[in-house]
Amino acid sequence: MASSRSSRPSKQRVSTALVSTVTAKLAGAVRRGDRVAVALSGGVDSVVLLDVLGRLARRQRFRLSAIHVNHQISPNAKRWAAFCRRLCRARGVALTIVEVAVPRGNSLEAAARAARYAAFRALPVEKVVLAHNQDDQAETLLLQLLRGAGVKGLAAMPLLRKAEGTRQKAERKASNSSLHPSSFILHPSILRPLLDVPRAEILEYARARRLRWIEDESNQSTYFVRNFLRHQILPRMGKRFPAYRETLGRSARHLAEAAALLDELAVADGEQGMRNGTLEVAALAQLSEARARNLLRWFLAGHGVTMPGAERLAEAVRQVIAARTDARLCVDLGEVELRRFAGAVHAVRKAAAVPRAFARAWRGERRLALPELNGVLSMTRSSGEGISLARLGSKAVTVRIRRGGERLRPHCGRPRRSLKNLLQESRIPPWERDRLPLLFCRGDLVWAPGIGVACEYQAEKGEPSIVLAWSAAALSG
Repeated sequence: MASSRSSRPSKQRVSTALVSTVTAKLAGAVRRGDRVAVALSGGVDSVVLLDVLGRLARRQRFRLSAIHVNHQISPNAKRWAAFCRRLCRARGVALTIVEVAVPRGNSLEAAARAARYAAFRALPVEKVVLAHNQDDQAETLLLQLLRGAGVKGLAAMPLLRKAEGTRQKAERKASNSSLHPSSFILHPSILRPLLDVPRAEILEYARARRLRWIEDESNQSTYFVRNFLRHQILPRMGKRFPAYRETLGRSARHLAEAAALLDELAVADGEQGMRNGTLEVAALAQLSEARARNLLRWFLAGHGVTMPGAERLAEAVRQVIAARTDARLCVDLGEVELRRFAGAVHAVRKAAAVPRAFARAWRGERRLALPELNGVLSMTRSSGEGISLARLGSKAVTVRIRRGGERLRPHCGRPRRSLKNLLQESRIPPWERDRLPLLFCRGDLVWAPGIGVACEYQAEKGEPSIVLAWSAAALSG
């Protein structure tokens, strides 16, 4: 339900103090012309943040919008979305409303958060600004302690999360060590300018400005651990330790600093072992157990993997290092599988199996999207290289995956060989082999990515031809 919270007149000092705090946090983080989206739930924190940023947008010349994520959990969800729409319309702020489906599982809060952040990542903006405050930070640190989190988890929420610092250094090293820079880009950046502001001060500002907001009924339910801490534990702690918010916030900053140092150590340990988004097993094997776990943790984070528990991570390191060279190692980490191939560790995202009967006709298109194979096949007109158009003639040309028994002769001076052996010799990872698009002309295998064109179909000098290129979305990372 919407609440009207007005109080004694003006309180200019409270209003000015909070605006000054946010202004200082924006300095250096938000640049002129940036597109800035407020994550607007409709609660008091986000409404106050919208109000403050609305006052600053013209002065600092950034473009302000808002996003409301409807989790479709509460029976009041549609009313909250309508409230946010009215609020933004009254202020002349563009609003995006995204409805998400939150899967029911062990942690509804975690699932809702994942869905929310997925919506944030899709926004065409430079910054998403969240209204987390000092009380939220204290609660988060205690929650992470109760979950047995490591240093990175105990660092709680950063003021600014973007591709800089340790991650930026990793990108700079990428140009020299074949790292995938895209694995480390966090876009849009996440900014929390209220992180040092206590909830009481936010409420005081809202009342001074006579703002309206909504109350989420679930915030009162102590069934949720965060609410249990908020309503049962922290009020008692506050009586004995009045400054606990500042103290816990300071501890979180110390832990964030320690986490950054661990990332820098991982960058140094992995500098010579990162190749095309993979991690050399030798780089892990030469480290102590703790540093090996730290390097693998950093590697997985760079691929956007939800971090496994400490025991699972330690077991993954053990299996990767101890596995035989020819073993087809596969460690299930939820959304990805950790695989070992050719002396390197690959983080392979799970994908649905492709039906063996998959086939697509090629009718001269220059670009053939193959979503079943998670990629695009491009055909570029050329002369004297690639596949001879004359030899294809008017015969039926199809794209399909391997079904077993295929043979190819990519070198005219050598005999025809099994595609299976050619793929092995080309060091193409096993999990990619069954997703490769193969070009057939009637029953003849004409071309295989990473292998080449069959001798019988190779274009001669000056002959009209096509050159094929396969661009697969990254299954590793």
